[in-house]
Amino acid sequence: MRSAGPTELTKTPVDDLVAFEVATRDLVGVALRSVENLEVSLPQFRLLLVLHEMGRSTSTQCAQALGVVGSSVTRLADRLHASGHLVRGADPSNRSVVTLELTAAGRKVVTQITARRRRELSRVLDRLDPAQRATCAAALRTVHELLGDDYADNLYQPVPL
Repeated sequence: MRSAGPTELTKTPVDDLVAFEVATRDLVGVALRSVENLEVSLPQFRLLLVLHEMGRSTSTQCAQALGVVGSSVTRLADRLHASGHLVRGADPSNRSVVTLELTAAGRKVVTQITARRRRELSRVLDRLDPAQRATCAAALRTVHELLGDDYADNLYQPVPL
């Protein structure tokens, strides 16, 4: 008798799917609330976060990291440049390549928003039993591993079946 491979496991019960859908909605809510009353939108914050993680980068690199077209990054960068959150530059070896880099104000916003998210999550997670919290965290890490690190980069492509 052949053992079941990873793709041959039992179908996910509907109740489990609903629980994950609700958790996804809740986590999106945390992300949205973390930028409330701040001077940037969620899409702008995503660009700031990419620059925070990657450092000085080209517009093309940012677009790839965000999974969007270059013109979307240009619009976001226009607003963030005007508000003083990033600076534009040029690649010395190719003046037609636009680079983007965080300013002190941009770094401050990333720090503020990240701290707000962590406070919001901690407010709930601190109320869980430590063993239950560890189990949830382990399950989320596994889901992330199964989706893959580049899952969010492929938001506009078909979902693999």
